Amino acid sequence: MSSPQASEFRYLVRVKGKDLDGRKKAVAALADLKGVGYNFAQAVVSGAGIDPKMRFGQLSESQIKDIERVLADTSTLNVPQWAFNRKRDPESGETKQLIGTDLDLALKSDVERERNIQSWRGVRHGLGLKVRGQRTRTTGRKGKTVGVRKATLQQAAQAAKASEEKK
Repeated sequence: MSSPQASEFRYLVRVKGKDLDGRKKAVAALADLKGVGYNFAQAVVSGAGIDPKMRFGQLSESQIKDIERVLADTSTLNVPQWAFNRKRDPESGETKQLIGTDLDLALKSDVERERNIQSWRGVRHGLGLKVRGQRTRTTGRKGKTVGVRKATLQQAAQAAKASEEKK
């Protein structure tokens, strides 16, 4: 006689529009969601009342719905404000956790807002340059190779000698 959990094991579990690996433990599988790190996943699993050592594919539908409920309303978690990925949102002013495409859209709107007000960061974003003060002398180059070939230098030196001899 097999246990009921073994017959219900799912290798793919869909949460928040993404297929998660059912073979991973619950915390590690949730950390695969964009916008959810390992520590936040631990808080979500404990907030939903699930054993963090369970494999994600062994969870029942009600447990997965509990996880989705906690992810949708993160204010119920006992997590400090600094642990959220969207602090003092410019539109609403509240602190929240964004997941998946919501996070992508928020970052895109932030960059667009910086460009529109033409702040230093917005100008750097618009030019495709480094934004946070990193060095740009040798890194962050795009497009054609910047270096000079040895053959090109030799040709230039020969041309300079030829022009001096003519004078």
